Amino acid sequence: MTNSATGPLPASVLEALGRYDTPTICNAMEIVAPERRLIGYTTKQLVCPFPDLPPIVGYARTVAIRSVLKSSLPAEEQSKRRIEYYEYVGTGFGPRISVIQDIDGPDVGYGAFWGEVQSNVHKALGCLGVITDGSIRDIPQWAPGFQALAGSIGPSHAWVHAESFGGEVRVAGMTVKSDDLIHADQHGAIVIPLDVAAKLPEAAELCGRRETPILEIARSPDFSLEKLKAALKRSAEIH
Repeated sequence: MTNSATGPLPASVLEALGRYDTPTICNAMEIVAPERRLIGYTTKQLVCPFPDLPPIVGYARTVAIRSVLKSSLPAEEQSKRRIEYYEYVGTGFGPRISVIQDIDGPDVGYGAFWGEVQSNVHKALGCLGVITDGSIRDIPQWAPGFQALAGSIGPSHAWVHAESFGGEVRVAGMTVKSDDLIHADQHGAIVIPLDVAAKLPEAAELCGRRETPILEIARSPDFSLEKLKAALKRSAEIH
C-alpha cells in the first residue's frame, strides 16, 4: 500500500532543512520570504512527548477528525472509509507528516485518534510524525522515532474517527493543505513554500553567523554594554 512518489524537491533539500531546528527555519524564512513573517507556522503551544527527536521534514497528509459524535456511516462504510484513509496516507510525495485537525470545537481533544496502534501504522505507511490539535495517548508504547506534536494527552479514544481527509486544515494557528512541505520539532511547525525551500539552508547559516558575535560577548566573562553595542554593530554588517 505504501508508495512514496518522487517529491517536487530533491531529497537533498529536505535533508539539508532537517539539519536545523524549527526556530532557525523560521528565522531563515524572515530573510527569504519576509511577507510570511506573521503566517504559516503554529502559534499555539503543542505538547511534545519526545523533545529529543530530531526535526522532521515532509509533505503533509491532512485529516479532520472528531470524537464526541459517533460516525453516521454504517459499519461497512466505516471500514471502507478507513481503508481509503490509509491509502491516502500511504501514497503521494514522501516522506510524509500527518497534520490532523480536531473539529470538535469546545470539546477538542475529547478522544485520542493517536496512540500505540496509529503511531505504528502511520510509521509503517511512511509518515515521520503527527501534528494535531487533538489528543494523543499510549506514550510509552508509541512507535519509536515517530514524532508527535499534540494539543493534549488523554486516556480515551471516545468515538474518534476521520471525518474527512485531503482538504485544508488548521492546526494551532497553522493552515495546511495536502502536500504542503512541513518542518517540525519540539517547538512547533512551519509550512515551507516550495519555491523558497532550497534557499533556506543558506539563510539559516547567515542567521547563525549574525548571532555569533552577539552570543560570544554575551557568554564572555568580560561582557560589558559597550562590547555588546560593538557586537551588535558587527552582526548587522554580516551579509
